[in-house]
Amino acid sequence: MEQAKAEGTDGFDGFVAARWSALFHLARLLCAGDRHRAEDLLQEALVKLWFVWPKVADEAPEAYVRKILARAAARSARRRWWGERPVEALPDLAHTGDESAAVVERSRLEAALAQLPPRQRAAVVLRYYQDLPEKQVAEVLGCPLGTARSHASRGVARLRQILADVIEPVG
Repeated sequence: MEQAKAEGTDGFDGFVAARWSALFHLARLLCAGDRHRAEDLLQEALVKLWFVWPKVADEAPEAYVRKILARAAARSARRRWWGERPVEALPDLAHTGDESAAVVERSRLEAALAQLPPRQRAAVVLRYYQDLPEKQVAEVLGCPLGTARSHASRGVARLRQILADVIEPVG
């Protein structure tokens, strides 16, 4: 019994070691850049995965974790949180010689993603960052295909508006 359990967790441990970075980045995007919430969210998702590992190990464990992350992020966004409050403007980023434009652009995009409603954010991240097909995005979000398309379309349109406002402030 112990040996069978150890073999099952070896595959799980390998999966977590191999996919941790990508899953954590997905969780961060779903949590609007909040590193601590993302860590909690991913830990919760991996605990759920561990309990069903023997059933999903040979199928699609990453898809299962993505579904858990997207749904948990949307659910947690509905809860009221009394911790830190977001600010209107981000502080100026200190630029040293080794930072690249890609890091600044990624920060801008993450800040813009944080302004989207949770379902739109999840649809945009899953569709365009994770490059999932629309059908799979709908499955992960647990909604019809048309609704997933609508969330993604509206999310992208809102991102364009947010990013355009940052570049060219009105008024």
